[in-house]
Amino acid sequence: MDVLADVLAALRAGTPVAAHTEAHAPWGLRFDHTTGAAFHVVLAGTSWLTPLPGGPEFEPVELGPGDVALLGRGVPHAMTSTPGTALVDFRPTRPSPATPFGRVSLPGSGAPATILCGAYRLRRHRPHPLLRDLPEVMHLPAAPGRHPGLHTMVRLLGDELKAHPPGAAVVAPSLVDALLVYMLRAWLSETAGAPGWSGALADPVTARALAAIHGDPARAWTVERLGAAAGLSRAAFARRFTTLVGEPPLTYLTRWRMTTAAQLLRDTDKPLAQVASAVGYGSAFAFAKAFRREYATTPGGYRGAALT
Repeated sequence: MDVLADVLAALRAGTPVAAHTEAHAPWGLRFDHTTGAAFHVVLAGTSWLTPLPGGPEFEPVELGPGDVALLGRGVPHAMTSTPGTALVDFRPTRPSPATPFGRVSLPGSGAPATILCGAYRLRRHRPHPLLRDLPEVMHLPAAPGRHPGLHTMVRLLGDELKAHPPGAAVVAPSLVDALLVYMLRAWLSETAGAPGWSGALADPVTARALAAIHGDPARAWTVERLGAAAGLSRAAFARRFTTLVGEPPLTYLTRWRMTTAAQLLRDTDKPLAQVASAVGYGSAFAFAKAFRREYATTPGGYRGAALT
């Protein structure tokens, strides 16, 4: 069971939005808060990622060619040629419907920079531990030997956007879509063993329990059964899971069942009884009661809102 893929499929909402930015110093772009995760890929030149007044504080980060930055909580920020440069709002234009991304052009007399700026749309109602654990700023530099898959993606993106070969309108958005997985893989590999989601996936015991839950959320799981699937006693498993994931096993199970149910309500026309059964509830009434506790609305109300 690919737990990371399962989580992303449930949390993503629509396709990423992005813009190809060509800028000449001095320049500065202001990015408002987004409910998803913002990202920047430096294809050529250099830039600075800096906080905005009144928003969360973080240390300014200098980005070079091939560097990638992911702002996992979508906090307000700026991209500039140098810190302190005057800012304008990020307002891309789209030259034609066939253009895969919007465009931003900032003329000037100084050094040029080419950047892909964008955001992934993510559902954040009761954020999944994966989203909760993402840092405000994740800087993944283009260091030799580190995360070769990620930097291969960056090079491919740069080639598509620079040359605009036939089919670029299809290929480039797909590369941006896959880029999120490569960024998360890089983050997971760098933080493996730390408390939190990255540690949970790296830990073989907890990873087996997560795979069991994601593989069959409808099963009548108990802490004892999950512990057996993971290869530990009930008490030892419960402690280990809670420490790494940040919540007890059955709390996570309920969370994932409701996340899965919400996805089924949005993306399928299955009757309520089938959705209830798919996530482990014996009756539509019991499921509706649990769903309302989680989402503060009925399953029918949630489905209707998702269709508007």
